Amino acid sequence: MSRRPAPHLPPWLAHALRAQRGPVPWSAVTRGLLSAGPLLLVAVAAGHTSLGVVAAIAAMLAGINDRPGSRRASVKRLGVPALGGALGLVVGTYAGQETGAAVLSALFAVVGLVGGGISAVGPVASATGTQLLVGTAVGAGMPLPEPGWERALAFLAGAGWLLLLRLALPTPGSLAGDFRFDGEREAVAGVYDAVAELLDAAGGPDAIRRRAALTAALDHAQDALAGPRLRRYAASSAERRLHAQYAAALPLAEAATALAWAEETVSERASEGPRRLAAAVRGNTHTGPLPAPSRSAPALRALDDALLHAAEVFDQGRGGDLHTRPRSAGDRLRAACGGAGREYGLRVALCFGAAAAVAQALHQSRWYGQHEHWYWLPATAVFLVKPDLGPLASRVLNRAAGTVLGALLFAGFAAVLPRPGGLIALVALSGALIPVATRHFAAQTAVVTVLVLALVMVGGEPQASAGRIGETLLACAIVLIVGHLPMPGQRGGGVRARLAAASEAAYAYLDHVLDEADAPRIGSAGAPSGHRVTRWTLRREAYRTLAEARTAVSLAAHELPALARHTEGADEVAGLLERLVDTTTACAVHLDDTGRIGPRHRERLAAVLTELAAPARRLGLHPPRTSLAG
Repeated sequence: MSRRPAPHLPPWLAHALRAQRGPVPWSAVTRGLLSAGPLLLVAVAAGHTSLGVVAAIAAMLAGINDRPGSRRASVKRLGVPALGGALGLVVGTYAGQETGAAVLSALFAVVGLVGGGISAVGPVASATGTQLLVGTAVGAGMPLPEPGWERALAFLAGAGWLLLLRLALPTPGSLAGDFRFDGEREAVAGVYDAVAELLDAAGGPDAIRRRAALTAALDHAQDALAGPRLRRYAASSAERRLHAQYAAALPLAEAATALAWAEETVSERASEGPRRLAAAVRGNTHTGPLPAPSRSAPALRALDDALLHAAEVFDQGRGGDLHTRPRSAGDRLRAACGGAGREYGLRVALCFGAAAAVAQALHQSRWYGQHEHWYWLPATAVFLVKPDLGPLASRVLNRAAGTVLGALLFAGFAAVLPRPGGLIALVALSGALIPVATRHFAAQTAVVTVLVLALVMVGGEPQASAGRIGETLLACAIVLIVGHLPMPGQRGGGVRARLAAASEAAYAYLDHVLDEADAPRIGSAGAPSGHRVTRWTLRREAYRTLAEARTAVSLAAHELPALARHTEGADEVAGLLERLVDTTTACAVHLDDTGRIGPRHRERLAAVLTELAAPARRLGLHPPRTSLAG
């Protein structure tokens, strides 16, 4: 009797059920417990309940952005979006007081166009756009006695309180060495661990996944070390040492990538050195003796040279380049006004404006009953229309399920908890759960729903769980309709923009290595020339943009078929670009060892370039001409 194959869920449904895994971030849980709840308690005791509600909302939004990373990086990740939220509160407050429903809805559409466009710049800009829109909705739709500037100050105080907790409270990573460096130390150690895991996987089926994990580790370390600073360069010896340790990992990563590209297994001894380096970073200690790998091939010799260089750097710690090129204001403006920014901005504008118009109509018809708060519908549309929170169908399903669950839970709590003390305790508990709930959008929605309903009830609003469910379902319908409307230009602009950036970075990296082949700088990996420093910067940019493109392609592939068809073939192009960058890295390692690019490397470069041409053209990508002669 033959077995029936297990049924496969459609991609959009499989994504909706998927959740992230990992250990409980107890430090973030502690910060969440000490943020919104205590702020609200102090405000109620001082007789400024409405301002306490605004501050607690800001702390909640900052808690959603409170992800793993360094203290320095958290300043930008938490602080910049809070500025956007405060600006939105001011705009929404005065617009809600001075304009009618039609003008207000049009203004919401304009703010949505701006907030959606800037979201295409990057993750921090996306969070800033989100808080700008949410602040506008709350400012216009939550009638409070204070003027707009006081609400904005309360919002900044709430987000600033959580940021202060992030900077002041110890974390496990800060216990080794200098207190200021927690996420930085763990991030750099993670790079060496990822190098070791890639070496172990070389020649096996897991190599591609391990190389992607190495890219993610390098991106995370780069972000952790490159956060805002008062001085241009690392000021303390501990920070210079961490920078040097990160820079020493780059030639190791290059050699490990070349070994994985060769599809040949290496001895277990090869990964021992990177693992000892990872332990030395975590413990802030010296490396001790490192096992030397075999030197029978160019990539193995590069690995050995990189280990020797790392041992020297760990002893001296004189600082190192982070191999990043800062984005100019022009680069950010082009991203916001490019294909991805225009497409996203138009959809956000339509959703935000339509949601405001529907909310105003319901408000004027007294559908809300006793309360006058109509912000929930447009604020919900903001989260639903954000593509970086998952595919459209997944967002809608999870938002609807999470809101229903959260509203029902709150209805039960509200029936038994004393007021306001019990509700304030519920706010504190919900704040503590946010760092864990962010692993799944439905769980996050449920926790946020409980928290916000508790906040507004403390502020004097009657229990409104049923109304919140109805408004959420209306927002889901609006976003689903707008998400499937035809738009000016080509669909899938976000994916195409990411792939175009990845293609440009990959070819810039390839061209530099080919230029090196024409005028090679021979030397060990431990003494990088100017050519190698530039090459490592270009390689980092190529892999980083590829990782961003892969994420965008994956999200697009999990959309409903009507949307997913617009980006068909994108996954193939991303895979070929990865092969191109991997092959270029192998060429660079071989070039350092022999002074030339070998025939095998040229053949594989030519093959991947030929394979890439047709599918790239179908997606509207036009790679530059690259000569492999020589």
